Amino acid sequence: MGEELYDVVIIGAGPAGLQAAINAVRKRASVLVLGRPERSSLYKAHIENYLCVNGVREGAELLAVGIEQIQRFGAEYFAEDVLHVEHASDTFAVRVESGRNIKSRSVIFATGTSRKKLKVKGEKELSGKGVSYCVDCDANFYRNAKVIVVGNESAAVDGAMTLLGYASEVHLVTRELAVSEELQKKLRESEVTVHKDTWVAEILGENSVEGVLLENDTRLEVEGIFIELGAKGALELATSIDVQLDSETFTHIECNKKQQTNITGVYAAGDIAGHPYQMAKAVGEGCVAGWEAANYALKQKRSEG
Repeated sequence: MGEELYDVVIIGAGPAGLQAAINAVRKRASVLVLGRPERSSLYKAHIENYLCVNGVREGAELLAVGIEQIQRFGAEYFAEDVLHVEHASDTFAVRVESGRNIKSRSVIFATGTSRKKLKVKGEKELSGKGVSYCVDCDANFYRNAKVIVVGNESAAVDGAMTLLGYASEVHLVTRELAVSEELQKKLRESEVTVHKDTWVAEILGENSVEGVLLENDTRLEVEGIFIELGAKGALELATSIDVQLDSETFTHIECNKKQQTNITGVYAAGDIAGHPYQMAKAVGEGCVAGWEAANYALKQKRSEG
């Protein structure tokens, strides 16, 4: 296949990537967006806390509108996964699953973070129907409800304590907590009911979550389960070209207020750039990243003569 050269390639078709595309293409840069919207954490989310959005909107609907919008403005979109990124001189080589050979003057990582799954019966069927992967996103939907958080690390403990401000009853299921003593102390002093040395074996319910069955045969009647196994950032592509990660957790890409990384021509926006995992933050960062990447690429193009 022939080689295609773009000013801006955006990896990720969530809110950060789509907003970046809008801003970049309106600078008259050539823009390509790569990714699948169903991989975005927004896809199965319900949005009600975004400015100018009345009522509750489905994430999948918003993403579909976004993809139509970027194409109408002139950006290209391929629903493909990126397999590899290389940095060669002043351009970047991007390899996708179809075998296309893509080059770009700049790259924006807007891949979000991969939510780890429990891989138990009922999880897939009830995703978005009581199964959630983000306390910060969905806690408000569980006011006065009974909920469970499952996980061993700080995301689970912090999530459980956050839910105390919303839910009537919060359970934490953990095999073995791997958190600081300070966080363990806060957990002990909280009203979270902790189930140690066990795990979720099955999520119960027909059309929505009705409960969970634990490996120790305990059944908990709950209306929601938050799977907080720690977000594994989709970072392999970025680190392959020596993009710097945050020095504390190594789960996010480090960038400045212009969304620039340590590698010239590489930008990051959205969940992969760090907390909070919110649509408003993702869109704002995508706006900045798209603008800055386009400016950089167009300046480079002019210098090429």
